[in-house]
Order: sequence, then structure tokens, then C-alpha cells
Amino acid sequence: MSTASPRNEGSATLAYTLLTDLYQLTMAQGYWACGKADEQACFHMFFRENPFKGGFAVACGAAQLAEMIDGFAFSDDDIAYLASIDAPGGGALFDPDFLAFLREMRLTVDVDAVREGTMVFPMEPIVRVTGPILQCQLLETALLCCVNFQTLIATKAARVCLAAESPVAEFGLRRAQGAGGSLWASRAAVVGGCASTSNVMAGKMYGIPVSGTHAHSWVMAFDDELEAFRAYARSFPNNCVLLVDTYDVKRGIDNAITVGLEMRERGERLAGIRIDSGDLAWLARYARERLDAAGLSDCGIVLSNDLDEYTIKSIRDQGAPVSSWGVGTKLATAYDQPSLGGVYKLSATREGAGQAWSARLKVSEQSSKLTLPGVLDVRRYRFSDGRLAGDMVFDVNESIGERETIVDPADILRCKDLAGLEYETLLAPLARAGISVLPDEERSAMAARARTQEGIAQLDESQKRFLNPHSYPVGLEEGLWHRRADMAAGLRAARTPLR
Repeated sequence: MSTASPRNEGSATLAYTLLTDLYQLTMAQGYWACGKADEQACFHMFFRENPFKGGFAVACGAAQLAEMIDGFAFSDDDIAYLASIDAPGGGALFDPDFLAFLREMRLTVDVDAVREGTMVFPMEPIVRVTGPILQCQLLETALLCCVNFQTLIATKAARVCLAAESPVAEFGLRRAQGAGGSLWASRAAVVGGCASTSNVMAGKMYGIPVSGTHAHSWVMAFDDELEAFRAYARSFPNNCVLLVDTYDVKRGIDNAITVGLEMRERGERLAGIRIDSGDLAWLARYARERLDAAGLSDCGIVLSNDLDEYTIKSIRDQGAPVSSWGVGTKLATAYDQPSLGGVYKLSATREGAGQAWSARLKVSEQSSKLTLPGVLDVRRYRFSDGRLAGDMVFDVNESIGERETIVDPADILRCKDLAGLEYETLLAPLARAGISVLPDEERSAMAARARTQEGIAQLDESQKRFLNPHSYPVGLEEGLWHRRADMAAGLRAARTPLR
């Protein structure tokens, strides 16, 4: 395994201005045309349900978001392309004067985000964007694209690593959703807890450890498996892990033992064997017995083959002595849940800086889609032993009730008194006046990985289990709960009755 130093982590050359849905640009022109382009707005990104039917999620994507903010400017080519788009009814879709405005526009928004690797939960803001409503709107799609995807992958990795309880290598590059998806998936997997990735470009770009062994083709390229193993051991005496299931696993283990003993005579060590097919739990136990009997107790056993958290837990429950795991397809593609489902909603507006904010609320025929009004943040409370006690969503411009009480957001009259507990606020500055202010250490995948491990350790065991996990308590500050209820009642009463 090799670790490189970060080289401008996240410094990909992708321009994000046109990584958007068309309606963001048409709305932007609408704001510009009716004189609302500079009206101040506050948007929040959040999700409504934990992914994978689990009890938590791992925030990820802030590093790419900072990159997006710094590189956000419309080029001449961007403007030329937008000018070429025709309206369905004929003529150009975009006003030339609006396109000239876009060409000169520079972001002035403020962005606050939860630090990567932080445990996050439904209905609480992960990212807050404030600034001119036109600019906030143009950031929506790309912001959701990077935070939704990376949070999903980081969460899947955390679950896999929880099940494994030993190092996990991510090697889903060949099955990932394209080149760009593979890069950020590899980084997010490490943020979630993976020890390394097979993705060499991700290692270079993000300063994360890379690891790998050999494929079946290496063995097949030689006339004899033992010859192939000997050749590999000679080439990599300090990093020799042999794949033993190209032909017959038992024979492969025997050949690996022969090579391991030869390496020992040369003062070297066979680091491990990898099994990539068959009854992995049974074969791991068999391999351990054979290796130990040969005196190679320091030779590790690596398992791979379409693994996920459930398969790994089953293998471990059967007592398989596994040193490390290789997890590819089901990690890099977030198998069994294709999307986090995070949303980006307007929650407050004001005419200009220094003016009072006016809360905005979206009501819906579905109660689950009722949004939260105001300029929001999250207080995270901890018990004296460091365990997480609960989160309170609050409006930063309103006073917090004396009892520091949270109310269940699902209109269940259940309160939790948090007074006296230590707390911290979760949203931290990511950009100010359109320029990223995220410190270098906050862009580090390895630092985020350490934060993930710390956060998972602070969860209750019932919140980490895979089957029917307990819900982590997240609620609204009491005053915010009542304001939202009053606003929702007023908006619903004002709607024209259906006829």
C-alpha cells in the first residue's frame, strides 16, 4: 500500500457553470428580467431519510463544493453555447443582455457546510447557501450532484467498514459510474473509513493510500501457477499478496505456501493470499489452518468477490479469520440505493443585506415534504461521556427557548430537554463572498476519515446496527416548531379549495 501527499486536492479542471439543469438558467433569467436578481435568499440542502435503511449518514462533498465555488464563472464558450439554444416556440431561448450579465457575473454567496466525515441525519441542513437568489439558484444542481453522491458513497463505506472490523480496500473503479464518478467515489470511500483504494488517479489527486495485488490474468500468463507466484514474489518481495483461486483454491493455497516458505528463506515475507470466489467463509478457515500448519501464521487472508456489509457480516459471524477485505462494485455504486435523495430548498428571503429575513415555507400534499423556514443551523448535544445525545435545528436569527427543548418534527408532541448538555453547532464557513475559505486540513480525505471514525464511535450501538436501527433524535427548536406550524396552517388556509 502506498500513500502520496495531496497535490492540490480536488484540483480537477471541470468547470461547473453548465453542470446544471436548464430550468436553473431559465429561472435565473426570470429573476434578472423582473428585477429580483440581487434579492437575498437562503437555501438549505438536506435529505429526508437515512440511506440504506440505516441509522446515520456520513457527510461528504465539501471539498468538491469549495472547488466548485472557486471555479464558477461563465466562459465565452459557455455563453456561446447558451446563445445557440432555441426556444421551443422559435427564436433564442436566452436574452443576449442576460447572457452578457452572466459573462460578467462573479459569485458573492456565503456557503456554510457540515465538515466532511460528520454524522448527519434526516431533515437537518448539511449545506446553507445565502446570497443573491439568482446565484443561489445557479448553484443548486451541481451542489446536489456532488454532496448527494459523495455522502451516499461515504455512508456505504462506513457501513462496510463497520461490518468488516478490519481494513477494507475500495476497488470499484472498473464498475463505477464513469471516470468522474469513480474519482469522487474512491475519495468518499476513504472518507467513510476505507483504508485504501485501487484508483491510482484518486490517490494522486486526493492524497489517499493506494493498494493492489494482481489479477487472474497474471497467473494465466504463465504455464504454471507456482511459476507465476514465484515470479510475482521476486518482483514484489515487500508487497506480495497472491490470488489463489484462478484454478483450484486448495492447490493455489498449497502453491502460495511453497512460495511463502521460499520467501522466508530469503529473509522476505508473504504478506497474504487473496480468495475471490467460492465459499469464502469456509475457504478462509481452511486457508488459515493450512498457513498456520506451515508456520506462516503472519500471512494474512484477504477476501473479495462482490462483497457488501451484509455478506461481510455473515462471513465474520461464521468465524472466518480475515485480515482485510476488497470491496468493489457494491461500494463504488452504492449498491441497493442509487441516490441519497437530498434536496435544496428556499427557506428565507430579504430585499438586501442588513434587512430582516422573511421566512419561506413550502407546503405539500405530502406532510413529509413540508420544509423548514428561516436561516438554519444545527446544535449537536453530547452526554458527559462523549456520546451523541441529539440534534436541534434552530433559526440563527431567533432566540432559543430557555429550556433548550427540541420537538419532534413529525408533529408528534414528544419533547426532549437538552439543557445542561455540552453542544456545538455543525455548519462551518466554506465560502465567503463567493470565495472558498475552507482550510487545507478541511479538504483532506484522511482528516475526514478520522472524523468519521470518531463520529461512529459516538453513536449508540442500536443506531449502527443494520436491521431496524434506532432513530437518532433530531428535532426542531421549540420556537421554530411553532413558527413552522403556524406558517403551514396559514398557507394551507389560504389555498383555494378544490372543487
